[in-house]
Amino acid sequence: MTGRILLKTALFFLIWMALSGKFNFLHLTIGLGLSLGIAWLNTWPLTGDKMRVSWVGVLTYVPWLFSRILASSIHMVRLILDPKLPIDPQLFGHQTSLPHHAAVVLLGNSITLTPGTITVEVSPNELTVHSIDPASSNDLLSGTLEKKVATVFPSQPRMKA
Repeated sequence: MTGRILLKTALFFLIWMALSGKFNFLHLTIGLGLSLGIAWLNTWPLTGDKMRVSWVGVLTYVPWLFSRILASSIHMVRLILDPKLPIDPQLFGHQTSLPHHAAVVLLGNSITLTPGTITVEVSPNELTVHSIDPASSNDLLSGTLEKKVATVFPSQPRMKA
């Protein structure tokens, strides 16, 4: 456990230095302290649940998500440039059966990253989603997005509500 904390501290500290661009004693001390604190909080499990991530799933999910973000961006440009502005905003609940809290968070973030949709509220088994038009929520309503997220978190027991 200590090795993981030290590795995470080193990685967080490198990110701190790269983003802050300040290398005086005060900034380095603050960065090191925060890096250690975040690494410590991030390493200790909050529950007894073990979460597994499929890196093959991540490597296939990320490019797919980027392609959907690009396609949605093009769709949004067409909506905006259309003189009739054919929008039909919707607010709806989406039930999810994803196996872990992290999977639900990834689903919610993926919805929000995709232009034309935003996750308004998250509960363990349901997301409230706003969509600018029905076409913007096709991947979510067809189940495609949830299936893709599920490939990142394989064979997990169902989370407790």
